[in-house]
Amino acid sequence: METHGEIRVSKFKRVCVFCGSSPGKKRSYQDAAIELGNELVSRNIDLVYGGGSIGLMGLVSQAVHDGGRHVIGVIPKTLMPRELTGETVGEVKAVADMHQRKAEMAKHSDAFIALPGGYGTLEELLEVITWAQLGIHDKPVGLVNVDGYFNSLLSFIDKAVEEGFISPNARHIIVSAPTSKELVKKLEDYVPCHESVASKLSWQMEQQLTYPEEYDISR
Repeated sequence: METHGEIRVSKFKRVCVFCGSSPGKKRSYQDAAIELGNELVSRNIDLVYGGGSIGLMGLVSQAVHDGGRHVIGVIPKTLMPRELTGETVGEVKAVADMHQRKAEMAKHSDAFIALPGGYGTLEELLEVITWAQLGIHDKPVGLVNVDGYFNSLLSFIDKAVEEGFISPNARHIIVSAPTSKELVKKLEDYVPCHESVASKLSWQMEQQLTYPEEYDISR
């Protein structure tokens, strides 16, 4: 990352954030969402997220939007009614379903960050980790481990490594830090060290044969 005066220039143009559509019971979770939004703004990074204005999703998107950066909310048409997800700030990309949502979010992002959340957050997080392991992309993936929220998940993954289900090198796909500032710095410095199941080029060729160009998440 380069620094020009007071402006910090990141290697990332856009970061995808996965997080809860609920605010959580601790104020620290909400503070972390706002802090992450402000950190992205300070580094001139735009936001890609799942759309809407509720929970942590609303807090991080509003912080980025208020800071003058571009926000892309990708949301399935079924979830677009305001009574379900609130009103998305910034640019709205309506998609057909949850599968297309994830592909669209990945395509527009240079890195992935997870804040505390529930089933949806974990599903999105684990899928992009799996895509990295398979060689579909080489974008960094990080956790803002607020108050140790992800400790149990990280312990489970370490157990999977211990039992031979995840390779030690693949364990390093996941980057974590207690604060947004520390995490973004780690993601900036991330270098993949795991062996991909297949080459990125092979996946790109497969996608060109099977899907339209707009589904290419490796870019």
